[in-house]
Amino acid sequence: MRFFAPLLAIALVVPAAAQSQTGLRPAPSGRATTTVTLAPPRGVAGEPATIAVDYGQPHLRGRQLNTDSLVPYDTPWRTGANDVTTLTTGVDLTVGGLSLAKGKYVLYTLPSRSGWKLIVQRSAGQSATEYDPAHDVGRVDLRQQRLTTPVESLSIWLIPSTQPGPARGELRLAWGTVALSTDWSAK
Repeated sequence: MRFFAPLLAIALVVPAAAQSQTGLRPAPSGRATTTVTLAPPRGVAGEPATIAVDYGQPHLRGRQLNTDSLVPYDTPWRTGANDVTTLTTGVDLTVGGLSLAKGKYVLYTLPSRSGWKLIVQRSAGQSATEYDPAHDVGRVDLRQQRLTTPVESLSIWLIPSTQPGPARGELRLAWGTVALSTDWSAK
């Protein structure tokens, strides 16, 4: 009987815990981060540096991407959900031809029927809901590709190149049937 008492207690607790969680619902969107670590070459003294993009990750849930209520054309979009999207770099960087000193930046995108642009802003206390062009550092044309299989959740990647030479790679964004990209390189 002593053996069965602990089992009975566990059997009673597990259903109660499961029932208390049935009221839980997923949040509309979460946060996501993509990071590249840049290490000094072997035999060279120095600390590693990182490049990171942090963003709210919205989901389509059956909606169309370029609509007035989600991501309208010809209006700067904060490139994520619930808060600004940030690029933080521990090295001087070139993104799509735009020179950036190491530091923190806010990323917007500007969708249009003829193409998308990446807008890079100084990180200076921007509103999470209102775009202010006074913070702009510059704009970069993004390469655009149509996807045959839609991407449900906004996804952003910093993809490092494996080619020899200075650290470089590609910044990619995908959502719905749109894939966007530009190159980045450390200075």
